[in-house]
Amino acid sequence: MGTLILSFFLGLGLSAAAGFRIFLPLLSMSLAAHFGVIPLEESWQWVGSFPAILALSFASIVEILAYYIPWVDNILDTVSVPMAGIAGTLLMATVMTDLSPMLKWSLAIIAGGGAASTISATSATTRMASSIGTAGIANPIISTIETITALILSVVSVLIPFFAFLMVLMIAYFIYKAYKTFKPKLEVKKDNEFHEIE
Repeated sequence: MGTLILSFFLGLGLSAAAGFRIFLPLLSMSLAAHFGVIPLEESWQWVGSFPAILALSFASIVEILAYYIPWVDNILDTVSVPMAGIAGTLLMATVMTDLSPMLKWSLAIIAGGGAASTISATSATTRMASSIGTAGIANPIISTIETITALILSVVSVLIPFFAFLMVLMIAYFIYKAYKTFKPKLEVKKDNEFHEIE
């Protein structure tokens, strides 16, 4: 039972990290599997292979750098939400090794995919509000915070799953506060656009 709970915390932490950056938690899981830190099901053993590590390293670097290109970051946000949901689902399913397929995939979709999609959508909203409110000047700062958070959460999830769970709870709180702060700015922008059309 204890191992199952730790696997859940590990999967949830990695899934939440995927809400900030899709490939960093996948890379973290790949490295952890390669060095035998976390066990994976036999069908997922390829994740810890050297080609997988190389591909995920390259994808992580490209993703991180792309978020520093003005307006490209906003475009990425539109595709990252569904992709984060998929990544979160796969991350959770991959580490939950001692469950029946039905329960495992149900948890993976609801908890893993849900956490990743929610965080990704809220981050996208925050970045859009920043683009509107600061003309994109604050976006690199937001991108840096997201990348650092994804990296720390990915590493902590692998090494100290319970602490990663606590981090997810704290992140959920701060994202909620940020969303409440930036949402009015977006609503004002939408209202202005609506009046312009009229």
